[in-house]
Amino acid sequence: MQSTTGFFAMALTAAGLLWMPAANAQDKSPAPSPTAPGTTTAPAAIPDNKLDAAAAAIKRVSALRDTFEQKLAQAPDDQKKKVVDEADDAMSKAVTEQGLSIEEYTAIMQVAQNDPVVRSKILQRLK
Repeated sequence: MQSTTGFFAMALTAAGLLWMPAANAQDKSPAPSPTAPGTTTAPAAIPDNKLDAAAAAIKRVSALRDTFEQKLAQAPDDQKKKVVDEADDAMSKAVTEQGLSIEEYTAIMQVAQNDPVVRSKILQRLK
């Protein structure tokens, strides 16, 4: 990996998206469904199995994020890139083990940020 911000940084952002106030989504138009390219299906039409997988991935990514944030904080400067690369790999694997591509996961997180219905469905699965 060439970037030290890769999936680890995206995961830090994506996990926080679900807890953003719904007010942030008021001015944004809904994005097309990440599971139906080229269609005009509403974002709320993300299949339940994809929402289930996203919620399971969020749980794993969140736990990994906490672990790797601690490792990163304690790592010497010359080891920080290695820790970030390990975090990227672990978080990517946590997502793909749930049957989602990184692109699907990212798209679902973006839809959840903009669509309170999708965000609510995911939050229900996290309980």
